[in-house]
Amino acid sequence: MASINLIEAFADFKDAENIDRPTMMKVVEDVFKTLLRKKYGSDENFDVIVNAEKGDLEIMRRRTIVEDGAVMDPLAEIAYSDAVKIEPDFEVGEELYEEINILDFGRRAILAAKQTLASRISDLKKNVLVKKYGDRIGEIISAEVYQVWKKEILLLDEEGNELILPKSEQIPQDYFKKGENIRAVVKKVELKNNSPVIILSRTSPSFLAKLLEIEVPEIFDGLIVIKKIVREPGERAKVAVESYDDRIDPVGACVGMKGSRIHGIVRELKNENIDVINWTNNIQLLIQRSLTPAKITTQDLDNDKKQANVYLKPDQVSLAIGKKGVNIKLAQELTGYSIDVYRDTEGEPQEFDIDLEEFSDEIETWIIDELKRVGCDTARSVLDLTAEELERRTDLERETINEVRRILNEEFEKG
Repeated sequence: MASINLIEAFADFKDAENIDRPTMMKVVEDVFKTLLRKKYGSDENFDVIVNAEKGDLEIMRRRTIVEDGAVMDPLAEIAYSDAVKIEPDFEVGEELYEEINILDFGRRAILAAKQTLASRISDLKKNVLVKKYGDRIGEIISAEVYQVWKKEILLLDEEGNELILPKSEQIPQDYFKKGENIRAVVKKVELKNNSPVIILSRTSPSFLAKLLEIEVPEIFDGLIVIKKIVREPGERAKVAVESYDDRIDPVGACVGMKGSRIHGIVRELKNENIDVINWTNNIQLLIQRSLTPAKITTQDLDNDKKQANVYLKPDQVSLAIGKKGVNIKLAQELTGYSIDVYRDTEGEPQEFDIDLEEFSDEIETWIIDELKRVGCDTARSVLDLTAEELERRTDLERETINEVRRILNEEFEKG
């Protein structure tokens, strides 16, 4: 029987499980009709029959039997004398169906067909993959670590599709080994050299949002809404939530009894501190809540410039700023306001103090700005902190810090 076994000839065909059968059959039909057009000039009188179950392919040629000498179109008609050589019982006017031996196309043509078909199936698989993961952007998936490289990790999903988790999308404390299953959110689908690349993320706010949705049924059911999430991956995150049901405390529901709901998420995020706060449209209250765990004494707002000056007790300043300035940075991202922190010394014995700006002729401006960034806006506020603490909280070198402290101390010694 003149047929070609597609399962043997085109291994990819069998593997293309995600491609629906009618689409695959149409692709095969198109490829072989192209062959027919090249050989005969037309494919009108040919039927390409694909048996997807067996992987068989047949090409049938259809011609009308006419009187000898009356053949006008050799592609559509055959002379009676030629027809009876194939089957003696044929009569003029009947349709003659003849199977085409695929080998008649020639070795080169068959090889070209195989390559074209493999290419078309590859393109279909790429399109299926792009659509599958394009529809899942923002969803959490679990995949197995297949290869760990310096700049990224290669993962395989349950169907063997390759996924990428770049170093920039990993939590700094993440450490994975081959064969380990990890969870991440689908961030985007890119095309590189015409091939789909699925990028995953563990640092995206949407990863934390989806983890909360899994752990907190009220979020999944829509009773509690996550208004905004800001993160410094592996360090701290702030989640603003709002309840659509007055009977539900959104913060309590997210944290759970004795922290039962939040603990699993904290572990998944490598001990990232998560502050869950009540969302409010009152910006003053939102700023106050966003600086958790610090307690604000007073604050001044400039809504036009989106600027807030907050005043805190001296022991609350470092809490407001946080390690490496993370807490205040996230508060600013959450509220959309630029926040400056000041020490509130009201009610305490007033000590002689000097604004850091007064030292601009001896201390470079960028150093003053860096000290102010961590809440040190006066000479005494700098000297109240040890050199070790200043080095930890700022981006300044120990040598620079010692020089600044020397300049400030000299000023007080003069006084």
